[in-house]
Amino acid sequence: MDFISTRVNNLAQSQTLAMSQKSNELKAQGIDVINLSVGEPDFNTPDHIKEAAKRAIDDNFSFYSPVPGYMSLRKAVSEKLLRENGVSFRPEQIVVSGGAKQALCNVILATVNPGDEVIIPTPAWVSYVEMVKLAEGKNVLVPAGIESDFKITPSQLEAAITPRTRMLLLCSPSNPTGSVYTKEELAALVDVLSRYPDIIVLADEIYEHINYTGSFTSLASFEAIADRTVVVNGVSKAYAMTGWRIGYCAAPLAIAKACTKLQGQYTSGASSIAQKAAEAAYTGSQQCVEDMRLAFERRRNLVVRLAREIPGLKVNEPNGAFYLFPEVSSYFGKSCGDRKINDASDLAMYLLDVGHVATVSGDAFCAPGYIRLSYATSDENIAEAMKRIAEALSKLK
Repeated sequence: MDFISTRVNNLAQSQTLAMSQKSNELKAQGIDVINLSVGEPDFNTPDHIKEAAKRAIDDNFSFYSPVPGYMSLRKAVSEKLLRENGVSFRPEQIVVSGGAKQALCNVILATVNPGDEVIIPTPAWVSYVEMVKLAEGKNVLVPAGIESDFKITPSQLEAAITPRTRMLLLCSPSNPTGSVYTKEELAALVDVLSRYPDIIVLADEIYEHINYTGSFTSLASFEAIADRTVVVNGVSKAYAMTGWRIGYCAAPLAIAKACTKLQGQYTSGASSIAQKAAEAAYTGSQQCVEDMRLAFERRRNLVVRLAREIPGLKVNEPNGAFYLFPEVSSYFGKSCGDRKINDASDLAMYLLDVGHVATVSGDAFCAPGYIRLSYATSDENIAEAMKRIAEALSKLK
């Protein structure tokens, strides 16, 4: 008897988490594996944020928190959005969740009906497609390759829209590509969206601060779509707080209320202690954010330079996040001994087994022909990992 629901059987396993698990299994066997598969800063949470969490424990913030989050945190988020992004969301429009991942899922489940279409530019983060499946929506994937810096055009967006389109889900800076849409590029997409007033715009801006362009434009800042744009963000990436699990959505009031209703039935409020830590992150000094950004930019420059020295890798220069997404199809069909590389998944497993470097196949991101490398690790690890990758790839004939 099959006890598992069709809903869960139809979901794909997260390949980023699966690859990280395989890496850890090899490490447990004593093999020196460099893990470039996980999207997580290698920095520790800044001290002033940790101190706020300790104070919260001493001050007995140990009871259930309000479902949408403490009002003090929601006010801090509201002030951050106005100060940094020039967008106005009242605290009542903000719902704090157990990470940006839950915030995204909340919004999709709260707004997408069975059969509704959700436009997702690809390459795309692994969980978007699966979240839409959970909502019984239909994924409409719009591909953009390395030649266009993995960014879709207004004409591609227009062509993807149908009477069933419910939502556009856009991530900038992007996971897995690191691409950042400029203000002008976003404005051109908004021009298209302005003609379709029933389409919700879901902006995943979790990598906002890991940005090497000198500026960031939130989709919510465009007046033509402001009343139907939902921003999702959180503390995980910018403040090195992945394990604290605090994210949020800032949404039109009806959507915020729907997310609160949904969250109230299946998780309730996020961790009380983590919320107080997040409040300190948003209200305290932002120097830690800039210090980490500068380190990531230095690492970006290093990994791009080293990757461009490897024959057969096609590499662009990502302008944000901490990922490199090289095109690797020139290795397909090649072999090392009796091991043949048929696709990016084969190549990722080959690099793990032979080079002892964990990467993630582009198939996980709806982009066959690519692999994702996370450079959220030390300069020394990056240099050694790229050396191993070069050596392993040189064995393929």
